[in-house]
Amino acid sequence: MDHFLYCNGILHAEDVPLTEIAAHVGTPFYCYSTATLTRHFRLFQEALDPLDHLVCFSVKSLSNQAILRTLAGLGAGMDVVSGGEYRRALAAGVPGDRIVFSGVGKTREEMTHALTHGIRQFNVESDAELKVLSEVASAMGVRAPITLRVNPDVDAKTHEKIATGRKEDKFGVPISRARTIYAEAAALPGIEVVGVDVHIGSQLTDLAPFEAAFSKIADLTRALRADGHSIWRLDLGGGLGIPYTTSNETPPLPLDYGAMIQRVLGDLDVEIEIEPGRLIAGNAGILVASVIYLKEGEGRDFLILDAAMNDLIRPAMYGAHHDIVPVVEAPAAIDQRPVDIVGPVCESGDTFAKQRQMPPLAAGDLVAFRSAGAYGAVMSSEYNTRPLIPEVLVHQDQYAVIRPRPSFDEIINRDRLPEWL
Repeated sequence: MDHFLYCNGILHAEDVPLTEIAAHVGTPFYCYSTATLTRHFRLFQEALDPLDHLVCFSVKSLSNQAILRTLAGLGAGMDVVSGGEYRRALAAGVPGDRIVFSGVGKTREEMTHALTHGIRQFNVESDAELKVLSEVASAMGVRAPITLRVNPDVDAKTHEKIATGRKEDKFGVPISRARTIYAEAAALPGIEVVGVDVHIGSQLTDLAPFEAAFSKIADLTRALRADGHSIWRLDLGGGLGIPYTTSNETPPLPLDYGAMIQRVLGDLDVEIEIEPGRLIAGNAGILVASVIYLKEGEGRDFLILDAAMNDLIRPAMYGAHHDIVPVVEAPAAIDQRPVDIVGPVCESGDTFAKQRQMPPLAAGDLVAFRSAGAYGAVMSSEYNTRPLIPEVLVHQDQYAVIRPRPSFDEIINRDRLPEWL
């Protein structure tokens, strides 16, 4: 469920007509719903309520500080994968002891900064990283709390580019080596072992891969405790998918996900962390664009928008589907016809949809890409010297620009010419 609904024939974000926002900020722009963010976060809280837990929002899915502060105010922790994301979380008012630092390539500088300003834990991804973290922490006279990210060799049955839990993926350490590396960790002076971490991929629409991975983690936890380690926290990552179409996708509900976690891990007496991003943010955001032209081609027509692949790269990168709807509601009985929906960037890959059934649209009409809140704005770029598009947050009948569109002068003036030119 989201809070983008038609009212009097106009698509609204909560109580604000999208036509009003478009008139104010221009198109294209991203728009987020506070009510939807809140509802989706609370679904996870309720699902894990029987367990000692912390829901850490995956900052990489949507990193604007206004979003982070909104979720932190609801009790969320944060999962970050870079020093920049860590600094964003701090700037949004999230205390260090509610920030989890993941990622395969943490640098000494990032480790030092996080240990200086506070960290809940590092999710360590290799024995090499473990040794460097111990050196950094020891030099500072502290011990770094860690979980070891374990690769359970479970196929998440998701897109090739977002699967992370198979033995051929770059993430984590093989579960077959986990006990050996935990023994090494226990002997390092700058390390404090607190738990185990696992994350098998993103946009999962079936609980079976989760259950297979969590069952392996339960067995590993018992073995590590038998080895003498104090394992009192399990970080289960994120990955629960959302419906990107209105018809045939029915991902599991957070309540079912929570019940499965309780069934598989509930007897271990551990604190549970989860790191959802897409399910909280995905359907809480849309991308609004304007039609520039309707172009008649040979055997097909093209709807050319002012949004492009640099604004929303998921269709070009993953072949991802987004429902695209007119902002002014089309009459129910109107005839639709297939069009290719494309952007203005000079790439054939700048295509959002092929032969999508759409009602008649003309230059200047507005369309909205649904389910664009996660991995939309965060993956955007200035390719073709196209400015990053505004982000707008709606709260009931109010809205605010939370990232303005830069001017061309601001973009171009960032360049520096060497003195010989």
